[in-house]
Amino acid sequence: MTEVTETSGPRLRRQPQQARSRARVEAVLTAADRILTTDGYEALTMRRIADDAGVPVGSIYQFYPDKGSVVSALGERYIGSFEAAIGALVAQADRGELTDMVGTVVDVYADLFRAQPGFVTLWSGRHLSPELARADEANNAAIADGLRRIMESLTGRPGGELMERATRIMVRVADTVLHDVFRADGEADPELLTELKRMMRLYWADLQAELGSGPQG
Repeated sequence: MTEVTETSGPRLRRQPQQARSRARVEAVLTAADRILTTDGYEALTMRRIADDAGVPVGSIYQFYPDKGSVVSALGERYIGSFEAAIGALVAQADRGELTDMVGTVVDVYADLFRAQPGFVTLWSGRHLSPELARADEANNAAIADGLRRIMESLTGRPGGELMERATRIMVRVADTVLHDVFRADGEADPELLTELKRMMRLYWADLQAELGSGPQG
């Protein structure tokens, strides 16, 4: 795939203060998401976004200096949905309601992938530009931190080096498999979700045994 060298300035040139401006920014991001879903990353241009959003292209530049900044803002919106999901799962674990951590976490994130096809398209091209790589790392770090908090709640132990490593590994493995399950260029393969849960449950069981056997390190 052709490398994109476009750089990104600030995510927003200025914050929208009025309701009309906020609605315009939302329309721009919604249009960008729709274009990603239907036509892919290469079709995402400022002119195309303006046409799909029904706004003058000049009005987009009032808030976003280039395509890269639109992508960054859209990526942050996707990340926000993942962070909200992990926050809800942490609260569920704290209440003692998370009886199947692996199954629940995988299902929740699979639902997010399923509901946000633009996210899949965007992340499948994360090597194209620096802003996509940064967004990808931020997303994985946020999920790993949430998973660590869930593990701390379930085990009653503070996170240590072992738990930190484990959450990073689990997130990277799950991220790779979920992108394969919901790949933008083909049909979803739900059987991969079953195998992902099987593998992660075995890893989690082994990790629980090790965490309970002595100090982490």
